[in-house]
Amino acid sequence: MKSFTLDHATDTDSALSALRGGATTIAGGTNLVDLMKLQVETPDRLVSIRRTGLDTIVEDQDGLRVGALVTNADCAADQRVRTSWPLLAKAILAGASPQLRNRATTGGNLCQRTRCGYFYDTSQACNKREPGSGCAARDGFNRIHAVLGTSEACIATYPGDMAVAMLALDAVVLTQGPNGAREIPIAEFHRMPGEDPSRDNTLKPGELITAVRLPAPTGGVQIYRKVRDRASYAFALVSVAADVSMEGGRIARCSLAFGSLGTVPWRDRAVEELLVGETPSPALYTKAADLLLKDARGFGHNDFKIPLAARALAATLHEATQG
Repeated sequence: MKSFTLDHATDTDSALSALRGGATTIAGGTNLVDLMKLQVETPDRLVSIRRTGLDTIVEDQDGLRVGALVTNADCAADQRVRTSWPLLAKAILAGASPQLRNRATTGGNLCQRTRCGYFYDTSQACNKREPGSGCAARDGFNRIHAVLGTSEACIATYPGDMAVAMLALDAVVLTQGPNGAREIPIAEFHRMPGEDPSRDNTLKPGELITAVRLPAPTGGVQIYRKVRDRASYAFALVSVAADVSMEGGRIARCSLAFGSLGTVPWRDRAVEELLVGETPSPALYTKAADLLLKDARGFGHNDFKIPLAARALAATLHEATQG
């Protein structure tokens, strides 16, 4: 690991000051430290934000505000989350081992980087790690890679679970930066690779996540289905987050998000619009899957994700609509 200096911020202002000075933020370190060990990330200076007080969960008339430093374990265990936003708790509990959940934070989880093996291997071409070097995954072993939102420059998938649930719940990312506070709808937080896959999200230089706000509870049936190679700690092959309400035997409201299908947590509102007002049926689920996957493209080893996603969506909708 390359040598570095470590500072400790005691409040948001001192953290922002360190970021303006070129420091890299570290909280739980569950992703960053691994990348530093492999020299994928080589920061000269780190600033720890563990002492900045951003570790509270507060409920108000607008919903729930989850601080950036709330650990995944504490978020999933919070009774308010379990009762009114159970989709988030289910996704977090499906997402990592207990040891990681005890360290990983809300803000850090949102900013985690891809688990593409070519990104982690500095001897391989990777436009995300070294822009302009190429994408070894396109013609390599790409079983875990994305089938939606890819580009000529990158096919790496976003690996997380928490952000997928937050996307279905219409969460908002709250930040502080050199130009003041911002509220970023989570649907606008992660970036598709395009020609520049090196930037994973829309955070600006010197900007710090302070919290994530969840809107008021919907009262719907909330399900998180994660399909993976083994039931224990593993990244998803396909995941589906659903928040569905029924009225008179028809789908009255439907919010869906998908993980490990796209280069970002994926949501297609046209699919939701197709489902709303309809009576649940296998034919309807097939129609929804066809719409969701109309632009999906496999790269050989990951071709199976396309029919797998269709089956996962159908199973999730069946469970949600039967209540």
